[in-house]
Amino acid sequence: MEKLISYILQFRHLNSQQIQLVKENVSTLELAKDEYFSEAGKIPNKIGFVIEGILRVCYYDREGNEVTRYFVEENNFAVDINSFNNQIPSTEYVQAIIPTKLLVFSKSSMQNLSDTIIDWDNIIAKITNKSLIAKINRISPMLAEDAKTRYLEFYKRFPGLVNRIPLNYLASYIGITKNSLSRIRNELNK
Repeated sequence: MEKLISYILQFRHLNSQQIQLVKENVSTLELAKDEYFSEAGKIPNKIGFVIEGILRVCYYDREGNEVTRYFVEENNFAVDINSFNNQIPSTEYVQAIIPTKLLVFSKSSMQNLSDTIIDWDNIIAKITNKSLIAKINRISPMLAEDAKTRYLEFYKRFPGLVNRIPLNYLASYIGITKNSLSRIRNELNK
């Protein structure tokens, strides 16, 4: 819980009553490996803050291939914000790739905090902005690079994730096959 509070306090000071209110409006959720936090085709009704574990955000392309867009690791929020805010079905899946523990805000608890804490919507806007910038930075720099460079860039930027996520998800994220990724890793380990 303290990690969540510390994260929120980066964006605005809250007094002890407001902090207590945040704590009262959050619940704990544990996901098993491969369990979904939210699914495509459904309207997301919760926002999660990852305490332990890793989530991946993925979708299916037109050919039916599963594509990993990005990963959400500890001390980050997970939600399809557009679908959550506009109450429309999501186009993405959010799945635990290892056992994952989250602190979760429901739609109604978010509304309660918005109604009670004067600057809550501003805090959420700042968190959303920070998350969107991080998401863009996770995706765009690697698009024009060759496969080996994309892997090395991922390794450099997310060293804590490389050995925690399955190869097929990492390969999907950097846009190559699992076999190609294995070849690149073997080449680099020589």
